[in-house]
Amino acid sequence: MVKIASLKTYFDELEETNGDDECRAWLSEIFDAKIELAEFVADRRRGGPATEYVGFLKGSFNLSFRFRFSDGGPDAIIRFPKPGHTAASLRDEKVANEVRVMECISKNTTIPVPHVYSWGFTADSPHQFGPFIIMDYIHGTLLSTILKQPTESDQEDIVLSSDIDDAMVDKIYRQLASYLVQLSQLVFDSIGAISKENDSDTWSVTRRPLTYNMNELVTVAGCSNHVLPIKPFDSTSEYLEFLGEQHLAHLSAQRNIADDAEIAQARFIARHRFRQLISKYRMDDSGPFTLFCDDLRPSNILIDPETLQITAVLDLEYTNAMPAQFAYDPPWWLLLSGPDVWLDRGSVEEFQALYEPRMEQFIRALEEVEDVLSEGKQPVSTLEALDRSNSCDTWPVSQRENQK
Repeated sequence: MVKIASLKTYFDELEETNGDDECRAWLSEIFDAKIELAEFVADRRRGGPATEYVGFLKGSFNLSFRFRFSDGGPDAIIRFPKPGHTAASLRDEKVANEVRVMECISKNTTIPVPHVYSWGFTADSPHQFGPFIIMDYIHGTLLSTILKQPTESDQEDIVLSSDIDDAMVDKIYRQLASYLVQLSQLVFDSIGAISKENDSDTWSVTRRPLTYNMNELVTVAGCSNHVLPIKPFDSTSEYLEFLGEQHLAHLSAQRNIADDAEIAQARFIARHRFRQLISKYRMDDSGPFTLFCDDLRPSNILIDPETLQITAVLDLEYTNAMPAQFAYDPPWWLLLSGPDVWLDRGSVEEFQALYEPRMEQFIRALEEVEDVLSEGKQPVSTLEALDRSNSCDTWPVSQRENQK
C-alpha cells in the first residue's frame, strides 16, 4: 500500500528554476526604475508628486512598490504580478479579474479592500514591466502573524498557536464569517470570471475561470495552456468534469509526477475515482454560483493588532463565480496550514483532533452572523448548509481541485 505521505506532488524543478530565473531578471530591471515608477504612480493617482520611496513588498506572486506623496494623502503602492511565478500568458488576465472583483466587492459588501486609483495592462506600463494596480497602502499586521505558533525559522510550517485565546479567535471568526456570508449573496448564472455590464451596476460571468491551481499547472508543473478552460461553465457537473480531465492532463504532462510505478498507479486511480464521484457528491448542478476565492487565507488578510479589526482583504486575483457547494465547505485555513501539511507528515489523526474544534467554533460564529443579518427571518444565505461532517474524513469539494 502506498503511504499517504508519499503522495505529495512536488514542483517540476526545471520549470520552477526557469520561472525563478525569469523573475530574477525582471526584478533587476524593475528595481532600477523606481524613480520612473514613482512619477508614473503620482501621475495616475492624480494628487501631489511622490516625495519618498518607502519600500517594497514581495509575495508569492506579486511585487509592490510603496510611495509617499506631498499632498499628505495615504501612501500608495503599485503592484505587478511577477513573471515566472505568474504565467506570462495569464498576467494581464489575472490583474483584470482582480480589479473587477475588488470593485464588485467594494460596491456590494462591507469587506475591506484597498481603494484602486488606476490599473492597466502590460502595454500600459512603463517599459512594459507588466499589468499593474495602483492602490492605497493599507496599514496592518498579517492575520497569520497574529494567529500562528511561534517558530524558530521562517522555513517551518505556519500552524495555529496551541495556546491562542478563544475570545480573540471568536472576534476574528465573526468578521471572516460575515465576509463569507456576504460573498455567498453575490449570485451568478454560470461559473467563471466576472465583470460589470456597460453603464450599469449589473455584474455577470463573462470569461473563463482562472484559479490558483491553473496558474500552478502552467508555471511549475510543465503543463501547456491547453489544460486551461476556454470559456465559462454553465453547470457544476460540466466544471467538475473539466477538472477531472485537467487532473489527467497533469498526470501526463509533469515529468516528476511519480517516483515509481506504484505511486504512478495510485495517482492514476485517484484521478479516475475523482471523476466517478462527481455525480454522487455534486450539489445544485445548475446553480446558484457564488464568489469564491482560492487564496482567501490569513496570510492575505491585514488586521489591526490592537483592536483585532480586519483592515484589508488582499490578493483576490483567483476569485471566480463557483458552485455554491464550495462555500458550504469549512475553510481549509482554520489551522493556517492546510490538510496537506498533516498528510505529508502522516498525521491525519492529529489534524482531525486539532481541526474539528476550530471548525465547530467557526460554524458557531457563522450561525451568529447569519442570525444578526437575518434579524429573526430565514437565514440570509445558504451557508447554514455548511456540513459539520466535512472534516478530514471527507475533505471538501473545493479542495479537491488542487492536484495531489
